Parts: sequence; structure tokens; C-alpha cells
Amino acid sequence: MGLFARLFGRSKRPVIARLKPSDADDVAFLHGDNFDRGWSVPECENLITDATCYGVGAQLPGEKTLCGFLLCRIAADEAEILSIAVARHARERGIAKAMLARGIAGLGVERVRSLFLEVEAENIPALKLYRHFGFEEVGRRPAYYRKADGSTAEAIVMRRNF
Repeated sequence: MGLFARLFGRSKRPVIARLKPSDADDVAFLHGDNFDRGWSVPECENLITDATCYGVGAQLPGEKTLCGFLLCRIAADEAEILSIAVARHARERGIAKAMLARGIAGLGVERVRSLFLEVEAENIPALKLYRHFGFEEVGRRPAYYRKADGSTAEAIVMRRNF
């Protein structure tokens, strides 16, 4: 990382920790800012407190709010990434990568053997991230996502075995 980035805070590493109910406001904001249909605060709180869910949040040093989150749901020995989001001002700093690494480690402790996700086929940065962690395409869902303008987008279903 260059001198400019270090001087102006881009080298600050996020603190990654398990989500807690008090993070629901931040998670709802981040989800709404990243996706066409955001989750409400009560929906986020329910997911965070659900015993079948595993979630982590990222916070940059000196900031009071989360700059990212990852939420997964566990069923038997499988899990699915429900959502992962990073605040616009915090992108391209490795935050999603750090959260996904922590999430995979935590799910491994929970004895998860396979991790699934769906990602919009045109989301190249996300596809690159998932492939970095060993996810492979296992299917496609045409017209799966509905966009704000009424159009649809294809989803790629991916899996990573532990």
C-alpha cells in the first residue's frame, strides 16, 4: 500500500467480531445501501439472534458504526451466505475478504461441511472474491433477482466444501 493510502487511513485494518443485537441498525442500513430490497431493523435483529445464524461485522478503527457484515444460516452440516455487504466508503480495503475468512473459520468450528451462496451473475468483484475462497459454480437461476427498475438478473449458485 502506498504512502498516500497509509497517511490517509486506507491501511487501517478492520476489527472483525461476531454480530450482536445492537448491530441491527447498522446491518439494516448497510443492507439497504447495498441491495435493491433492504432488510428492516427487526429483520436484522431476528437474524442476528437466531441460533441457526452466524454473523460477523467489520468496524474500522475510530468509527462507531459497522462498515460491513456477513450473515449466514446453518442447517445441519450446510450453511448459506444470506448476505455480505461493505459500506461504500470502505470498499477496496479487503474488508469483505477479511469477513469471509472469519466467517469460513467460524462455520468450520460449527462443523459446517459445505457453504452455499447466490450471487448476481454480473457482480464481477463478488465472483472474484468467492472464487478466491474456493467457491465453484453449481447452478444458475435465470431472472432470480428483481432490480429496482423492474428488470431481472441471473443468479449463480456457488458452493465451497470444507
